Amino acid sequence: MSASTGFAAVPWRGREVRVEYVRIAPERTDAPLVVFLHEGLGSVAMWKDFPERLCEAGGFRGLVFSRPGYGQSTPREPDEFWDVDFMHRQAHEVLPAFFEAIGLTEKPWLFGHSDGGSISLLYAARFPDRVAGLVGLAPHIFVEDVTVANIELARKAYLETDLPTKLSRYHADVDSAFWGWNRIWLHPPFRDWNIEAELDAIRCPVLAMQGIDDEYGTLAQIRGIAERVPGTKLLEIPHCGHSPHRDQPEQAIVAAVSFIANPGESLYLSRK
Repeated sequence: MSASTGFAAVPWRGREVRVEYVRIAPERTDAPLVVFLHEGLGSVAMWKDFPERLCEAGGFRGLVFSRPGYGQSTPREPDEFWDVDFMHRQAHEVLPAFFEAIGLTEKPWLFGHSDGGSISLLYAARFPDRVAGLVGLAPHIFVEDVTVANIELARKAYLETDLPTKLSRYHADVDSAFWGWNRIWLHPPFRDWNIEAELDAIRCPVLAMQGIDDEYGTLAQIRGIAERVPGTKLLEIPHCGHSPHRDQPEQAIVAAVSFIANPGESLYLSRK
C-alpha cells in the first residue's frame, strides 16, 4: 500500500495557508475515498498508523490532512483568535477550499474525531450532495460541563507539565495548536455553541461511535445525532474513552469498514 505526501495552497482569512496532507493507496482508483478529520489537538502525525490500518482493512483510499494551525500546516498568526464559529468556518470555508486545491471532485466518506467529527457533520449539513457518508468518533453537537471541565484541566497541564514537549512531536508550532483549541472552548460565549438544528439537513448515511467512558462528553452527543438524522447507526463502546481509534482500534476499524461497505445495515446499535 503506497502513500504520498504534499502541501496544498489554500486561501483563507485573507492570506494563503499551506495545508499538509497524505494520500493513502491512491492507486486504488475505484475504491471509496475516506477523508480523516482530526481532533482539536490532532494532526496528520497524531493519527499515527490508524488511517493506513483502516484503509488496508477495507481496501479504501485515504486522505489525511492537518487543518491550518496544526501539524505542519501554516500556524495561526500570533494575534489570531478563533471565534465561536471556528468549526463552521472549517467546514464551510477551509474544507471546500482544500478539496478544490487538491482537485477532489468525487464524493468522499468523512471520518472525523471529536472537533473533526463536528466539522464533518457541519460539512455534510451544508453540502449534502458532496458526501458519500460519515463516520463520527466522539463528535460534539453541543457543549457540556464535563467537556469544559476537562479542557480546563488540559490548560493547567499545558502550563504546569511537560505536555507542550509531548505535543511538539505532532505540531511544528505547538502553541498555535494548543491555544487555538483551548481558548475558544473556554471562551464563555462558546458555552452556547450548538449545532443540533443544523443536523436536520444531513442526507448521507451516518455512523456515530463513542466510548462509554468518554471524558470529554456524554452519550447524549451521539444519541442527539440519531434523534436528528434518520437511520443513524450508533456504536457505544465499553472500556473506551474519548478516542475509540486509540482505545479500541480494532472495534472502530471493524465497525467503520462494515458500515462503509454496507451503510444500510443496522448491526451496530449498542446501548448500556
